[in-house]
Amino acid sequence: MKRPIPVAVRLSRAASRGVTLIEVLIVVAILSLIAAGVTVAVLPKFKQAQVDAATTNAREIRNAVNRWRATHGGSECPTISQLVQDKEIDSASKTNDPWEQPYKIQCQDDETVVSSPGPDKKENTADDIVIPNKGKP
Repeated sequence: MKRPIPVAVRLSRAASRGVTLIEVLIVVAILSLIAAGVTVAVLPKFKQAQVDAATTNAREIRNAVNRWRATHGGSECPTISQLVQDKEIDSASKTNDPWEQPYKIQCQDDETVVSSPGPDKKENTADDIVIPNKGKP
C-alpha cells in the first residue's frame, strides 16, 4: 500500500519546479502591453520637447547674433562657429538642432532670422522653426 505524501513535502516540490512556459509568456505579454502604452503616451511629448528645444536654441542664437552685430558694426552676419569663437555662444552649447541639422542665420538690415528645417529636415515646409516667427501662432 502506498503511503500518502505529507503536505509540506508536496509544497516544497511544487516550489522547486519553477515557472512554466505559459507563466513566462503571460508575464512577457503584460510587459509588452505596458511598454506599448508608455510609448504611445510618451512619443508625442518627446517630439514636442524637440520642437521646444529647437525654438529656445534658435532664440539664444538670435540673441547672440544681435549682440555680435552690435559689437562688430552690424553689417556682417556671423556664422555659428564665429559666435562660438568670439564667445557669444558657450562652446558647450548645442549648435545643431535636435535633428542634427545646422541652424541657418540670415541677417538683413535691422532683422536677424534664425531657422531650423524642423523634424522633416527639409527647408521651406510647414514644420520649419523660424525665429522670429512672423505670422505664425
